[in-house]
Amino acid sequence: MAHRSALINVMIAAAQKASRKLLRDFGEVENLQVARKGPADFVSSADKTAEDTLHYALRKARPNYSFLMEESGEIVGSDSSNCWIIDPLDGTTNFLHGLPHFAISIGLQRDNEPYAGVIYEPVHDEMFWAEKGQGAHLNDRRIRVSGRNAMDEALFATGIPFMGARDHPLFLKQLEAVMAVSCGVRRFGSAALDLAYVAAGRYEGFWETGLSPWDMAAGIVIVREAGGYVTEIDGNGKMLESGSILAANDQLHVPLGKLIKNAK
Repeated sequence: MAHRSALINVMIAAAQKASRKLLRDFGEVENLQVARKGPADFVSSADKTAEDTLHYALRKARPNYSFLMEESGEIVGSDSSNCWIIDPLDGTTNFLHGLPHFAISIGLQRDNEPYAGVIYEPVHDEMFWAEKGQGAHLNDRRIRVSGRNAMDEALFATGIPFMGARDHPLFLKQLEAVMAVSCGVRRFGSAALDLAYVAAGRYEGFWETGLSPWDMAAGIVIVREAGGYVTEIDGNGKMLESGSILAANDQLHVPLGKLIKNAK
């Protein structure tokens, strides 16, 4: 069994606790109270309940840490060098349509750098986790990014801009460029899981823009600890600030980035 630190155990326990109510609500998705939050962007009672559960569990274990949460915003603790970055339900639209592809994402930022991450996909009981310097894992198994180095053998993932989002024409050019040289592009609707799948070698790479810190914080650590590279699409390292991300294995990060940047 892979060794898990006390910190990772706290994060995993919180994710598992929050997932129980999520799974119950997923089984009764038609009865959920759903409020409109924005164009093609919804928030349900399930998000709020899961976030409350995560907040309580993590605050109990680490009472001084700060929080940045999708629904509740920022809560500054006395220990401002440690900040939980939480998405209680990444893939809300999938969830509300009965699609079994969503996750809980818990990232820990320490001294303004991603330090630890847990992404839990409860339907299939897949727990992706990593801590800086300790490698990346799926449940009790060590994972690494794929070893594929040829674009025509590579499978990539992305997020398609939805109604109300900007840059639809630019995205279509990027998609066309990647489609022309790869064996496929997938859009499953959860950025956290896309990053986890890059770490596990299921995808060779992933790119998206317009993301929020809670979509990426956990996944950045997991990909890096699995041997992958994570930057903004332009190569800079301010993903949590810009919302732009490019994650890939060590062989294809540079060529994928060039392909996307040149698609204008």
